[in-house]
Amino acid sequence: MLIAIPLLFIPVAFYAIVVLSGWMGTGGGVAAAEQALRDPLFSIPMVSGSGWNVGTGDLILFLGLILLFFELLKSTSSQKVAIVNHALSMILFVFCLVAFLLFPGFATSTFFLILTMVMLDVLAGFIVTIISARKDLEFGAG
Repeated sequence: MLIAIPLLFIPVAFYAIVVLSGWMGTGGGVAAAEQALRDPLFSIPMVSGSGWNVGTGDLILFLGLILLFFELLKSTSSQKVAIVNHALSMILFVFCLVAFLLFPGFATSTFFLILTMVMLDVLAGFIVTIISARKDLEFGAG
């Protein structure tokens, strides 16, 4: 049953942990939460001589993109657990949308991109399910 849990829950949870720990940290407030997402964790030297600074928000987005790929692969499954996954993905999307609209620490570009990934997962899941059901219906009618 763990396969029914949307993988995109992981970056949402990481984001919430980073924002809430930055919000309740020493500086407090939304500015501290946004700064916690932007502060570079490490820098990768480039051939051009400059450094590529990678922050917490960047890593969360990278993880989200990788997990979105696997969620899209899962959405092509026609198992019964896929319906539960679609429903949980919709609940996650509603939660993310409410958080984005109502909580100041979640009104950032990083969380908006996470919200967009969750929305794409929901849309892909429903579209793939509808198309596969339509093909099953056409096949059964003949």
